[in-house]
Amino acid sequence: MNKMNALKKGAVTGISLSIVLVAGCLDGGSSSSDAPAPIQEPVREQQARIDDGFFFVDEESLPFEALPGYPGADRWWGVHQGAGYRVEVPENWNGMLVMWAHGYRGEGEELTVDSPPLRTYLLENEYAWAASSYSANFYDVRAGVEDTNALALAFKDIAEQNGRALPAPGKYYIAGVSMGGHVAGAAIERETLATANNVVEYAGAAPMCGVMGDTALFDYFTAYGLALFEVAGVGAAQFPVSPEEAQEKLTVAHQELWFDYETNPTPLGLTSKGLVFFQILQNLSGGERPIYPRSFGGFQDLLQGFLGTDGTITGITAERAVDTTDITYRFEGNPGEPLTPAEQNFNATIAQAEAVSGANAQRDDGLRWVPAINGEFDVPVVTAHTLGDLFVPISMQQIYRQRAEAAGSADLLVQRAIRAPAHCDFSIAEFTETFDAMIQWEQTGVKPPGDDLLDPAEMANSNFGCQFTRDGFPQEDTRKLMPPCDVPE
Repeated sequence: MNKMNALKKGAVTGISLSIVLVAGCLDGGSSSSDAPAPIQEPVREQQARIDDGFFFVDEESLPFEALPGYPGADRWWGVHQGAGYRVEVPENWNGMLVMWAHGYRGEGEELTVDSPPLRTYLLENEYAWAASSYSANFYDVRAGVEDTNALALAFKDIAEQNGRALPAPGKYYIAGVSMGGHVAGAAIERETLATANNVVEYAGAAPMCGVMGDTALFDYFTAYGLALFEVAGVGAAQFPVSPEEAQEKLTVAHQELWFDYETNPTPLGLTSKGLVFFQILQNLSGGERPIYPRSFGGFQDLLQGFLGTDGTITGITAERAVDTTDITYRFEGNPGEPLTPAEQNFNATIAQAEAVSGANAQRDDGLRWVPAINGEFDVPVVTAHTLGDLFVPISMQQIYRQRAEAAGSADLLVQRAIRAPAHCDFSIAEFTETFDAMIQWEQTGVKPPGDDLLDPAEMANSNFGCQFTRDGFPQEDTRKLMPPCDVPE
């Protein structure tokens, strides 16, 4: 399962406990009264879950069958450092290893692992691959990076334990989806290479439908809720909003923004206030673009599932990490234009979420609680993102591009838009072409083409995303009723 599940509606997180960390050693002969005050650090809910042994590997989910046509490939599975894993090595291995990073697994106890959708491509091209369950669920990207890297470093030993003597891989690559895209993006960051406990120098990365703005995704979820309340006329006085109050405000929002939310949450069911909110969400999620209007209604329940949360990302951080103070809400003017008077008033009155200073700061014991994606990388990166995704919106890719440009890494980043309405809604051809573009770039030096996600006019074009979308229009199920591309004859 590569898709994230929304947090429970009205779920409130946060914990008031704290622990005393071990103080530094005392100078010889000094009394305890001379010792410096012990360092206090709030307990994270996630750490409490880990310490309580909440998570366990579902070992029955680890075995996997041979892929038809490749019966000679070696398949191994097991548990490494608290995380389940799968490894597959073709008969004629090319000496390179691809790490696959899975998406959000929710808040359950069971740790599971899956095989990459690229599996056929990888075996055809003689790549070995490995995938970790990670040692924790929830939005624990720190665990995702560390456990994926630890598995990569254990590859040679795992092969030997299973009777096949192999050298260490000559090159490592990483790909992933959704939260796994965050894992893949963070894994190649200079900060990660400098601070991780398990370090792998990847030759290239292909994050797909990824959370490429790290904590900015949760800023987006928060801004969604605050804007929903404000447009409905029941704006929050402050953040966080309690689960009970959030539910009361949501009831009003359904009445004010939709004619009948339960039967028609789509743009066709919006009131005049609802149309304002439609424009706000469009701009929050990436701007005017094809597919967005067809996706709007289908994501509302999912996004409303984040109302009433406290900004600690369900206890991944100990204190509030979300921040909306840099977000600008627009519903009349175009990006780059001055705000209209109505927009100025809206931005001046809407409640803001402000992060607690240091809530996701760098640490001296490894990665940040939410590993940073600063856009500081030194290897080729090719991303893909669907235009209709409102769960992990394409604005994450825009943030990634802006950060890469600021860091001087933009020439190493190619981004592609896919005309599909759902989260991680890629065909196998789109998965493989994205990954292959990165591989070919890294190995031949020929940079592949991509889309410009920072050009509002280009994104608003009715044909935007046609270049890299495969398998026709419409496609079965998720791509039904998608607008076709106007391809010249």
